[in-house]
Amino acid sequence: MPRTLITGGAGFLGSHLCDRLIEEGHQVICLDNLITGQMDNVAHLIGHDAFRFIKLDVTEHLYIDGPLDYVLHFASPASPVDYQRLPIQTLKVGSLGTHKALGLAKAKGARFLLASTSEVYGDPLVHPQREEYWGNVNPVGPRGVYDEAKRFAEAMTMAYHRYHGLDTRIARIFNTYGPRMRPADGRVVSNFINQALRGEPLTVYGDGSQTRSFCHVSDLVEGLYRLLMSDEVNPVNLGNPKEFTVLDLAHMVLKMVGGPSTIEFRSLPLDDPRVRQPDIGLARVTLGWEPKVQITEGLALTIEYFRQQLMKSC
Repeated sequence: MPRTLITGGAGFLGSHLCDRLIEEGHQVICLDNLITGQMDNVAHLIGHDAFRFIKLDVTEHLYIDGPLDYVLHFASPASPVDYQRLPIQTLKVGSLGTHKALGLAKAKGARFLLASTSEVYGDPLVHPQREEYWGNVNPVGPRGVYDEAKRFAEAMTMAYHRYHGLDTRIARIFNTYGPRMRPADGRVVSNFINQALRGEPLTVYGDGSQTRSFCHVSDLVEGLYRLLMSDEVNPVNLGNPKEFTVLDLAHMVLKMVGGPSTIEFRSLPLDDPRVRQPDIGLARVTLGWEPKVQITEGLALTIEYFRQQLMKSC
Protein backbone atom coordinates (compact mmCIF):
# COMPACT_ATOMS: atom_id res chain seq x y z
CA MET A 1 0.00 0.00 0.00
CA PRO A 2 1.70 3.26 -1.13
CA ARG A 3 1.99 5.94 1.55
CA THR A 4 1.29 9.47 0.28
CA LEU A 5 1.50 12.92 1.85
CA ILE A 6 -0.66 15.77 0.50
CA THR A 7 0.10 19.27 1.77
CA GLY A 8 -2.98 21.49 1.54
CA GLY A 9 -5.00 18.28 1.63
CA ALA A 10 -8.10 19.89 3.17
CA GLY A 11 -8.38 22.41 0.34
CA PHE A 12 -10.59 22.26 -2.75
CA LEU A 13 -8.20 20.26 -4.94
CA GLY A 14 -6.29 18.54 -2.15
CA SER A 15 -9.40 16.97 -0.63
CA HIS A 16 -10.49 15.52 -3.98
CA LEU A 17 -7.00 14.08 -4.37
CA CYS A 18 -7.28 12.48 -0.92
CA ASP A 19 -10.44 10.72 -2.12
CA ARG A 20 -8.88 9.56 -5.38
CA LEU A 21 -5.66 8.24 -3.87
CA ILE A 22 -7.52 6.32 -1.17
CA GLU A 23 -9.63 4.79 -3.95
CA GLU A 24 -6.38 3.79 -5.66
CA GLY A 25 -5.19 2.00 -2.52
CA HIS A 26 -2.93 4.65 -0.99
CA GLN A 27 -2.54 5.47 2.68
CA VAL A 28 -3.02 9.24 2.71
CA ILE A 29 -1.58 11.73 5.18
CA CYS A 30 -3.39 15.06 4.79
CA LEU A 31 -1.50 18.13 6.02
CA ASP A 32 -3.21 21.52 6.28
CA ASN A 33 -3.01 24.61 8.50
CA LEU A 34 -6.65 25.40 7.60
CA ILE A 35 -5.96 29.01 6.57
CA THR A 36 -7.98 28.38 3.41
CA GLY A 37 -8.61 24.63 3.72
CA GLN A 38 -11.72 23.34 5.51
CA MET A 39 -12.23 20.29 7.70
CA ASP A 40 -15.66 19.83 6.10
CA ASN A 41 -13.84 18.82 2.90
CA VAL A 42 -12.29 15.77 4.56
CA ALA A 43 -14.82 15.12 7.35
CA HIS A 44 -16.10 12.03 5.50
CA LEU A 45 -12.58 10.55 5.65
CA ILE A 46 -12.03 10.96 9.41
CA GLY A 47 -11.87 7.49 10.92
CA HIS A 48 -10.97 5.82 7.61
CA ASP A 49 -8.14 3.33 8.08
CA ALA A 50 -6.23 4.79 5.12
CA PHE A 51 -6.53 8.46 6.16
CA ARG A 52 -4.72 10.61 8.69
CA PHE A 53 -5.08 14.37 9.21
CA ILE A 54 -2.35 16.59 10.68
CA LYS A 55 -2.86 20.31 11.30
CA LEU A 56 0.48 21.85 10.39
CA ASP A 57 2.00 24.88 8.67
CA VAL A 58 4.51 23.48 6.16
CA THR A 59 6.52 26.71 6.22
CA GLU A 60 7.43 26.18 9.88
CA HIS A 61 8.09 22.46 10.23
CA LEU A 62 7.61 19.28 8.21
CA TYR A 63 8.41 15.88 9.64
CA ILE A 64 6.54 12.62 9.03
CA ASP A 65 7.29 9.31 10.74
CA GLY A 66 7.80 6.26 8.58
CA PRO A 67 8.22 5.79 4.83
CA LEU A 68 6.64 7.89 2.09
CA ASP A 69 6.25 6.96 -1.55
CA TYR A 70 4.75 10.22 -2.80
CA VAL A 71 4.71 13.86 -1.66
CA LEU A 72 2.12 16.14 -3.34
CA HIS A 73 2.59 19.84 -2.55
CA PHE A 74 -0.78 21.59 -2.84
CA ALA A 75 -0.52 23.96 0.12
CA SER A 76 -1.12 27.58 -0.91
CA PRO A 77 -3.82 30.21 -1.04
CA ALA A 78 -5.04 29.87 -4.62
CA SER A 79 -7.56 32.61 -5.42
CA PRO A 80 -6.92 36.35 -5.87
CA VAL A 81 -9.01 37.16 -2.79
CA ASP A 82 -6.96 34.75 -0.67
CA TYR A 83 -3.46 35.54 -1.85
CA GLN A 84 -4.03 39.29 -1.79
CA ARG A 85 -5.35 38.92 1.79
CA LEU A 86 -2.43 36.64 2.70
CA PRO A 87 0.48 37.90 0.56
CA ILE A 88 3.34 37.00 2.90
CA GLN A 89 1.92 33.56 3.68
CA THR A 90 1.52 32.92 -0.06
CA LEU A 91 5.16 33.80 -0.74
CA LYS A 92 6.34 31.72 2.21
CA VAL A 93 4.43 28.57 1.27
CA GLY A 94 5.69 28.83 -2.33
CA SER A 95 9.29 29.21 -1.19
CA LEU A 96 9.88 27.83 2.32
CA GLY A 97 6.99 25.38 2.09
CA THR A 98 8.19 24.01 -1.25
CA HIS A 99 11.74 23.73 0.10
CA LYS A 100 10.57 21.74 3.14
CA ALA A 101 8.30 19.49 1.05
CA LEU A 102 11.13 18.79 -1.43
CA GLY A 103 13.53 18.10 1.44
CA LEU A 104 11.07 15.61 2.93
CA ALA A 105 10.63 13.87 -0.43
CA LYS A 106 14.42 13.65 -0.81
CA ALA A 107 14.86 12.23 2.70
CA LYS A 108 12.17 9.61 2.09
CA GLY A 109 13.12 8.78 -1.50
CA ALA A 110 9.58 9.75 -2.52
CA ARG A 111 8.27 11.02 -5.86
CA PHE A 112 7.32 14.71 -5.62
CA LEU A 113 4.47 16.47 -7.44
CA LEU A 114 4.17 20.27 -7.40
CA ALA A 115 0.81 21.93 -7.91
CA SER A 116 1.82 24.89 -10.05
CA THR A 117 -0.57 27.13 -11.95
CA SER A 118 -1.43 28.78 -15.23
CA GLU A 119 -0.67 32.05 -13.41
CA VAL A 120 3.02 31.46 -14.18
CA TYR A 121 2.08 32.70 -17.68
CA GLY A 122 0.83 36.00 -16.23
CA ASP A 123 -1.09 38.15 -18.72
CA PRO A 124 0.08 36.07 -21.68
CA LEU A 125 1.31 37.44 -24.99
CA VAL A 126 1.10 33.93 -26.48
CA HIS A 127 -2.28 32.26 -26.98
CA PRO A 128 -3.09 29.48 -26.25
CA GLN A 129 -0.36 28.90 -23.68
CA ARG A 130 2.16 26.10 -24.23
CA GLU A 131 4.57 24.82 -21.61
CA GLU A 132 7.52 26.32 -23.52
CA TYR A 133 6.16 29.86 -23.01
CA TRP A 134 8.03 31.75 -20.25
CA GLY A 135 5.15 34.07 -19.41
CA ASN A 136 4.45 37.77 -18.91
CA VAL A 137 4.29 38.35 -15.14
CA ASN A 138 4.35 41.65 -13.26
CA PRO A 139 6.52 40.71 -10.24
CA VAL A 140 5.52 43.77 -8.21
CA GLY A 141 1.81 43.82 -9.02
CA PRO A 142 -0.89 42.62 -6.60
CA ARG A 143 -1.01 39.17 -8.24
CA GLY A 144 2.79 38.84 -8.23
CA VAL A 145 2.91 37.24 -4.78
CA TYR A 146 1.15 34.15 -6.15
CA ASP A 147 2.62 34.16 -9.65
CA GLU A 148 6.22 34.52 -8.50
CA ALA A 149 5.80 32.09 -5.59
CA LYS A 150 4.75 29.41 -8.06
CA ARG A 151 7.48 30.31 -10.57
CA PHE A 152 10.03 30.03 -7.74
CA ALA A 153 8.50 26.71 -6.65
CA GLU A 154 8.90 25.36 -10.19
CA ALA A 155 12.54 26.51 -10.31
CA MET A 156 13.30 24.87 -6.96
CA THR A 157 11.56 21.66 -8.00
CA MET A 158 13.66 21.42 -11.15
CA ALA A 159 16.81 22.25 -9.16
CA TYR A 160 16.12 19.33 -6.82
CA HIS A 161 15.49 17.14 -9.84
CA ARG A 162 18.74 18.12 -11.57
CA TYR A 163 21.04 18.50 -8.54
CA HIS A 164 19.71 15.79 -6.22
CA GLY A 165 18.20 13.45 -8.83
CA LEU A 166 14.79 13.72 -7.12
CA ASP A 167 11.90 12.18 -9.04
CA THR A 168 9.64 15.21 -9.65
CA ARG A 169 6.46 16.20 -11.52
CA ILE A 170 5.02 19.69 -12.16
CA ALA A 171 1.35 20.33 -12.96
CA ARG A 172 0.38 23.75 -14.33
CA ILE A 173 -3.25 23.87 -13.30
CA PHE A 174 -5.72 26.09 -15.17
CA ASN A 175 -9.07 27.37 -13.86
CA THR A 176 -10.81 24.51 -12.04
CA TYR A 177 -14.28 24.43 -10.51
CA GLY A 178 -16.63 22.02 -8.75
CA PRO A 179 -17.91 20.93 -5.34
CA ARG A 180 -15.89 21.99 -2.25
CA MET A 181 -14.98 25.41 -3.61
CA ARG A 182 -15.48 28.00 -0.87
CA PRO A 183 -18.47 30.27 -1.53
CA ALA A 184 -16.43 33.42 -0.78
CA ASP A 185 -13.15 32.42 -2.41
CA GLY A 186 -13.51 35.16 -5.04
CA ARG A 187 -13.21 32.87 -8.07
CA VAL A 188 -15.50 33.65 -10.94
CA VAL A 189 -17.49 30.39 -10.96
CA SER A 190 -18.21 30.39 -7.23
CA ASN A 191 -18.91 34.14 -7.31
CA PHE A 192 -21.46 33.88 -10.12
CA ILE A 193 -23.24 30.82 -8.76
CA ASN A 194 -23.58 32.15 -5.23
CA GLN A 195 -24.67 35.59 -6.40
CA ALA A 196 -27.31 33.99 -8.64
CA LEU A 197 -28.54 31.67 -5.88
CA ARG A 198 -28.99 34.69 -3.58
CA GLY A 199 -30.70 36.71 -6.29
CA GLU A 200 -27.89 39.28 -6.33
CA PRO A 201 -26.35 40.92 -9.43
CA LEU A 202 -23.51 38.93 -10.99
CA THR A 203 -20.31 40.96 -10.77
CA VAL A 204 -18.47 41.12 -14.11
CA TYR A 205 -15.17 43.00 -14.13
CA GLY A 206 -14.32 45.07 -17.19
CA ASP A 207 -16.59 44.40 -20.17
CA GLY A 208 -16.47 40.63 -19.62
CA SER A 209 -14.57 39.96 -22.84
CA GLN A 210 -11.61 38.43 -20.96
CA THR A 211 -11.51 34.68 -21.44
CA ARG A 212 -11.04 31.69 -19.17
CA SER A 213 -11.02 27.93 -19.67
CA PHE A 214 -12.90 25.97 -17.00
CA CYS A 215 -12.04 22.39 -16.05
CA HIS A 216 -14.25 20.32 -13.77
CA VAL A 217 -12.42 19.02 -10.71
CA SER A 218 -13.06 15.35 -11.58
CA ASP A 219 -11.27 15.81 -14.90
CA LEU A 220 -8.39 17.65 -13.24
CA VAL A 221 -7.90 14.97 -10.57
CA GLU A 222 -7.73 12.34 -13.31
CA GLY A 223 -5.02 14.37 -15.05
CA LEU A 224 -3.10 14.84 -11.80
CA TYR A 225 -3.19 11.12 -11.04
CA ARG A 226 -1.98 10.24 -14.53
CA LEU A 227 0.83 12.79 -14.25
CA LEU A 228 1.87 11.43 -10.85
CA MET A 229 2.12 7.92 -12.32
CA SER A 230 3.83 9.04 -15.53
CA ASP A 231 7.50 9.51 -16.43
CA GLU A 232 7.09 13.18 -17.45
CA VAL A 233 9.36 15.47 -15.41
CA ASN A 234 8.77 18.73 -17.31
CA PRO A 235 5.80 21.00 -16.53
CA VAL A 236 2.48 19.81 -17.97
CA ASN A 237 -0.59 21.98 -18.57
CA LEU A 238 -3.77 20.53 -17.07
CA GLY A 239 -6.98 22.34 -17.93
CA ASN A 240 -9.87 22.48 -20.34
CA PRO A 241 -8.93 24.04 -23.70
CA LYS A 242 -12.53 25.15 -24.38
CA GLU A 243 -12.41 28.91 -23.94
CA PHE A 244 -15.30 31.14 -22.77
CA THR A 245 -15.59 34.84 -22.11
CA VAL A 246 -16.44 35.75 -18.54
CA LEU A 247 -19.63 37.39 -19.83
CA ASP A 248 -20.63 34.14 -21.59
CA LEU A 249 -20.16 32.29 -18.30
CA ALA A 250 -22.31 34.85 -16.46
CA HIS A 251 -25.17 34.39 -18.94
CA MET A 252 -24.81 30.60 -18.68
CA VAL A 253 -25.09 30.69 -14.88
CA LEU A 254 -28.06 33.08 -15.03
CA LYS A 255 -29.90 30.74 -17.38
CA MET A 256 -29.17 27.62 -15.32
CA VAL A 257 -29.97 29.09 -11.89
CA GLY A 258 -32.88 31.29 -12.94
CA GLY A 259 -34.24 33.97 -10.65
CA PRO A 260 -34.10 37.76 -10.66
CA SER A 261 -30.32 38.31 -10.91
CA THR A 262 -28.89 40.74 -13.45
CA ILE A 263 -25.32 41.56 -14.47
CA GLU A 264 -23.36 44.39 -12.87
CA PHE A 265 -20.15 45.66 -14.47
CA ARG A 266 -17.20 46.94 -12.41
CA SER A 267 -13.67 48.14 -13.14
CA LEU A 268 -11.16 45.50 -14.20
CA PRO A 269 -8.58 44.72 -11.46
CA LEU A 270 -4.89 45.47 -12.10
CA ASP A 271 -3.02 42.76 -14.03
CA ASP A 272 -6.16 40.65 -14.56
CA PRO A 273 -5.24 38.34 -17.47
CA ARG A 274 -7.06 39.12 -20.71
CA VAL A 275 -6.91 35.55 -21.98
CA ARG A 276 -6.31 32.14 -20.48
CA GLN A 277 -6.40 28.91 -22.49
CA PRO A 278 -4.17 25.85 -22.15
CA ASP A 279 -2.54 24.02 -24.97
CA ILE A 280 -2.87 20.44 -23.68
CA GLY A 281 -1.03 18.72 -26.51
CA LEU A 282 1.64 17.44 -24.12
CA ALA A 283 -0.94 16.01 -21.71
CA ARG A 284 -2.78 14.31 -24.57
CA VAL A 285 0.41 12.65 -25.84
CA THR A 286 2.21 11.78 -22.60
CA LEU A 287 -0.76 11.12 -20.29
CA GLY A 288 -3.49 10.12 -22.74
CA TRP A 289 -5.62 12.73 -20.96
CA GLU A 290 -8.15 15.35 -21.91
CA PRO A 291 -11.22 16.71 -20.09
CA LYS A 292 -14.55 14.93 -20.61
CA VAL A 293 -17.04 16.88 -18.46
CA GLN A 294 -18.97 19.47 -20.48
CA ILE A 295 -19.35 22.92 -18.94
CA THR A 296 -23.15 22.63 -18.57
CA GLU A 297 -22.82 19.26 -16.81
CA GLY A 298 -20.10 20.53 -14.49
CA LEU A 299 -21.95 23.75 -13.69
CA ALA A 300 -25.12 21.80 -12.85
CA LEU A 301 -23.19 19.70 -10.31
CA THR A 302 -21.53 22.78 -8.84
CA ILE A 303 -24.79 24.74 -8.63
CA GLU A 304 -26.42 21.87 -6.75
CA TYR A 305 -23.48 21.72 -4.33
CA PHE A 306 -23.69 25.43 -3.55
CA ARG A 307 -27.49 25.26 -3.29
CA GLN A 308 -27.11 22.57 -0.59
CA GLN A 309 -24.45 24.66 1.20
CA LEU A 310 -26.73 27.69 1.16
CA MET A 311 -29.61 25.67 2.60
CA LYS A 312 -27.35 24.42 5.44
CA SER A 313 -26.38 27.97 6.35
CA CYS A 314 -29.97 29.22 6.51
